[in-house]
Amino acid sequence: MTWPTPAPGLIIRYAYLWEEAARAGQEEGEKDRPCAVLLVHREEDGRTRVYALPITHSAPAQSGDGVEIPPTVKRHLGLDDDRSWVILTEANVFYWPGPDLRFPREEGPAGAAYGFLPPKLFRAIRDRFLELRTQRRARLVPRTE
Repeated sequence: MTWPTPAPGLIIRYAYLWEEAARAGQEEGEKDRPCAVLLVHREEDGRTRVYALPITHSAPAQSGDGVEIPPTVKRHLGLDDDRSWVILTEANVFYWPGPDLRFPREEGPAGAAYGFLPPKLFRAIRDRFLELRTQRRARLVPRTE
């Protein structure tokens, strides 16, 4: 089996490293969680750099700092029934697949992806993240290889 092909809007299972933990010197994410692939950049050397946004059950501190995932979308992706938000104030940046991409043991690498966000929801997430970057309110957290 092979890893899924990264693409904007793909929801992956990933050991996300929060920006606050990275600043404190932590290099590993504490919990595997769904994350939304925001951007995929193919570099000249052939490597693929991915920007991923965390998905959490905790509501964002400010309403514009996250986008809630509708229950129908969560069911479609096979996620739990609890409320969840895509957080827009930070993103992990890593080379695909990297050591922090996760999959259920029985499914192998193909199980690292849940599916895609609907295009309209993805565009709202992307556009709001770009607004926050322009305002210098969204940070990038580079991950080690």
